Amino acid sequence: MDKDRIVGKWTEIKGHIREAYGDLTEDEIEQAKGDRDQLEGMMQQKLGKTKDEARAAVDRILEKV
Repeated sequence: MDKDRIVGKWTEIKGHIREAYGDLTEDEIEQAKGDRDQLEGMMQQKLGKTKDEARAAVDRILEKV
């Protein structure tokens, strides 16, 4: 999914992120504002995921949208 589509569907994507990763706060999720790289980095740092795990997690979320 390209960046424009991620930004356009950000509200829906945020909901899926909150469901799947309750450890991330609303503020942390909102900081990413549709930036996939930032979201993946946040997941790596906050959730202790590897780069590949974070990428796969974001891919799974985007497949739902």
